[in-house]
Amino acid sequence: MKFTISRENFLQPLQLVSGAVERRHTLPILSNVLIKVSEGSLWLTGTDLEVELISNIALAGDIQEGEITVPAKKLVDIVRGLQDGSELEFSVTESKAMLKSGRSKFTLSTLSATDYPNLEDWQGEVEFELSQAQLKKLIESTAFAMAQQDVRYYLNGLSLETEDNIIRTVATDGHRLALCRLDYGNNLPNRQVIIPRKGVLEILRLIDDSDKSLKVQIGANHIRIFSTAFIFTSKLVDGRFPDYRRVLPKDGDKIIETNKLMLKNAFSRASILSNEKFKGVRLNLSNAELKITANNPEQEEAEEIVDVQYQGDDLEIGFNVAYLIDALNALNSEVVKLTMADSNSSALIEDSGDESVLYVIMPMRL
Repeated sequence: MKFTISRENFLQPLQLVSGAVERRHTLPILSNVLIKVSEGSLWLTGTDLEVELISNIALAGDIQEGEITVPAKKLVDIVRGLQDGSELEFSVTESKAMLKSGRSKFTLSTLSATDYPNLEDWQGEVEFELSQAQLKKLIESTAFAMAQQDVRYYLNGLSLETEDNIIRTVATDGHRLALCRLDYGNNLPNRQVIIPRKGVLEILRLIDDSDKSLKVQIGANHIRIFSTAFIFTSKLVDGRFPDYRRVLPKDGDKIIETNKLMLKNAFSRASILSNEKFKGVRLNLSNAELKITANNPEQEEAEEIVDVQYQGDDLEIGFNVAYLIDALNALNSEVVKLTMADSNSSALIEDSGDESVLYVIMPMRL
């Protein structure tokens, strides 16, 4: 096996696939990247058995086909450390990989490519195309609300749902819920799957705000995303996502509108003197005014008053201020809308001009 490639052309896909490589070394081969030369292309694969990333680059010049696995981190560090614009020659002889560039030469250990685990072949049951920017909005608007290491394992991920002409993402940790909806041009089969936390974070690392097209395939146990730069595959969480429709507030009669940045800054300042463990703040709502108060065991207290558009009955309610700030950070609007019913009911937070994103936050007893 042999090929020649520029440092830049090799480094970018190598860094891309190494994000999926197992770092805890449960199996030695999982810390390796699979390098394959076939039909004039170089194929790179990284996996940890939960997610798999494949990238390919066209090759020119003298090549010999073959496949081998080498330590991913060492290879990335070597290539990154070489001079910009340098040419690399990669070859394999007698179970050793040789990398030459100018007067630099490196010999790396290898493991057989036949032992490299591949996620099994499967058929896509639902397939659709959308832009990177659309997928990024769906995930970025909701991923922060995923649970972390919850015993309810189905909460440690993101629900992706297709229903008629809508694609929907939902995340919840049991205390808050985030939902984002994309109106899709064509009808899709009704399907709901849970992408694991690692898969969600890996997708966010791979995509940007561009209009480049992506193809998404959903199978019985996997999701796969195709782009011109990579093929990403992740196993799905085997579980049933909670019925989020039951927790969406429906009868809130206290509707507040105010400047998002002003409200977020007020929450951020108040949070400094909130209880470090529970992060509780008290909201007192009255005509055209929202008072935010926080205190802690050291008897310190913060008070913020924000002008709001509201006419109605007074209300006192407590929330985890970190959840409020997270929701406001995820909204892109200048004006935010809060809908509440009473001190025991969840609050609904929305962009006043965009109904595709909403957040639900449960109240706290203070």
